[in-house]
Amino acid sequence: MKYDVLIIGAGPAGIFTALELVRRKSQKKILIIEQGSSIEKRTCPKSVTGKCVNCKNCAITTGFSGAGAFSDGKLSLSAEVGGDLPELIGRDLAQKTIDYVDKIYLEFGADSHIEGLSNPQKVKEIRKKAIKAGLKLVDCPIRHMGTEKARDIYYSIQKYLLQNGVELYFETKCADLIIDDELCVGAIIEKANERTRIFADKIIVATGRRGADWLERVCKSHKIEHQPGTVDVGVRVEVRNEIMEEVNEALYESKLIGYPEPFKNKVRTFCQNPGGYVAQENYDNALALVNGHSFKDNKSQNTNLAILCSHNFKEPFNQPIEYAKKVGELTNMLGAGKILVQRYGDILSGKRTWQRELDNCNVRPTLKDAVAGDITSAMPYRSMISILNFIQQMDQVVPGFASSETLLYSPELKFYSNKIKMDEDFNTSVKNLHCLGDSSGWTRGLMMASVMGTLMARKLL
Repeated sequence: MKYDVLIIGAGPAGIFTALELVRRKSQKKILIIEQGSSIEKRTCPKSVTGKCVNCKNCAITTGFSGAGAFSDGKLSLSAEVGGDLPELIGRDLAQKTIDYVDKIYLEFGADSHIEGLSNPQKVKEIRKKAIKAGLKLVDCPIRHMGTEKARDIYYSIQKYLLQNGVELYFETKCADLIIDDELCVGAIIEKANERTRIFADKIIVATGRRGADWLERVCKSHKIEHQPGTVDVGVRVEVRNEIMEEVNEALYESKLIGYPEPFKNKVRTFCQNPGGYVAQENYDNALALVNGHSFKDNKSQNTNLAILCSHNFKEPFNQPIEYAKKVGELTNMLGAGKILVQRYGDILSGKRTWQRELDNCNVRPTLKDAVAGDITSAMPYRSMISILNFIQQMDQVVPGFASSETLLYSPELKFYSNKIKMDEDFNTSVKNLHCLGDSSGWTRGLMMASVMGTLMARKLL
């Protein structure tokens, strides 16, 4: 079979490549293959049984819209946030395209309200506290779709693509790319244990964080130029809404960055969810990672956010994704395959947390099957110390954040460390092959991945 454009991965980058082509009346024959299910079939058994059953394709991380369908659906409306793409294409173009993509999300049903603009005086006060604490507050207006609303929006986009002739193959894996003499001509796909060769003029790889490890292996196998990038090792923190009330109301999401002593690694907050829920997501080989999300209407009594410590390794080490996975595997081992949770005060006291102690906390865990234990037995020393010192700095901005009852869940890992070498037209070292989104190492999050897909479509035209 032959197509004009073959897109591997139906996350935001792949979706918006096809969407922009359709919106601009392209006559190109487009095929998207996706490892997971169509969005209406993405149901997690854990929501019914309360137990993770390690599905072949995790409904949380695979399927149409990628992890976006089960995230809290935040669209960051600033080029200051979302990865390194502005370094490749220029900040002005990045911001202009963000504004364009945002309007498309509105067309498909996103909430018109923007968080973080209503109280500039309060934001100034929070920034002042951050500066005193040695932290940087990044201004970023947020459009919050909400977990349940995000699914509806992406379902509308899925229907739109199908109605306009885009072919979608679900439950279909890409086994390998077909590359001949530094020219990519197609891919070998696998569905129901049957392999098929698909040929195309242009091949777009947009496999998301879930597919970053696979893409790294493909790069090594076919000598596609790439380099190790940043890998984030961290925790998901959960506190009562009362503690975060000021920041939640003024900013919705506080994007704070610091370089705490003694190691001065970059540490940052990420994916803040007021009234949200801590969640588990599964990757290959039953690797269980922690994440967070928030619904538009259904709210908890807690706020959760990630604190991530960035690691940039030097030669001779060149396996940052494998490093992060080992951290996750060790933590899973301690939790018998489940997420570990520990109170901040217990970490400082050098003891593990027990379930009876969690039961008596002001902060009741929203991830009900998390295992009380000791995350410090698995977390690398450098990461752990950096995170603990960052929490102390955060306490100066948000008094009570470093409470003894603050909960830390582990492991929270971000797999986008493999960075594909590309020019500003997203050309790789292999002709006709382009890599987009989080798996490319250039973006982080829904909006910037959507931007990259939009720009890719324009270049194809």
